Amino acid sequence: MLIGGCFLALATYVGYEAARDLLTARPPERSLAGIVIAVLSLIVMPLLVGAKRRVAARHRSGALEAEARQTRVCAYLSGILVLGLGANAALGWWWADPIAALVMVPFIAWEGWQAVTGKTCCDD
Repeated sequence: MLIGGCFLALATYVGYEAARDLLTARPPERSLAGIVIAVLSLIVMPLLVGAKRRVAARHRSGALEAEARQTRVCAYLSGILVLGLGANAALGWWWADPIAALVMVPFIAWEGWQAVTGKTCCDD
């Protein structure tokens, strides 16, 4: 419940900040370190998903399978982040960063809601 609440709070914060930046035309700062970390995450997360799935299948672990699904969501978020940061840095599209953040909000909120309501991948 606590983790779900934190996800929902994060979704609210990210949505507010992104909307504010769009409405005030506030350009984000460019961060080479942020781009590098996001790209590394985009490379590593899918590999981690595969490894977790193999171990989950071997041990018939629903908990690890759920963790693999969470990691897959992290990979999606990393991809969205790379697009937003990259468009801002390479093309000067200041608005791409807050738009990317707004695209992330439903993913973050969904994960939070699932955790708050106690639903997991294994409830089927």
